[in-house]
Amino acid sequence: MKKPRPKIQAEIEGSALLKTFGSDGAGLFVAPAMVEIEILRQYEVEVIGRIDAVKERFYAITARRKLKHPAVTLIFDDAPEKLF
Repeated sequence: MKKPRPKIQAEIEGSALLKTFGSDGAGLFVAPAMVEIEILRQYEVEVIGRIDAVKERFYAITARRKLKHPAVTLIFDDAPEKLF
């Protein structure tokens, strides 16, 4: 018995366009769990599965001594706890 294969309709690189197509029922898309609530609300979509093996890394490269703005300093200090 043959395994079902998805019918590829388009290859889209822009995440906003991809989410728009997905919200219209024209396919599916993956998104980071950290923005799940926002995507569910904004695009009125539903979660159909999770891929726990896929990880995303964020890097902040800066000279620590050059951070002056209080908001940037706060984000930089809190990022390791909130993102990971």
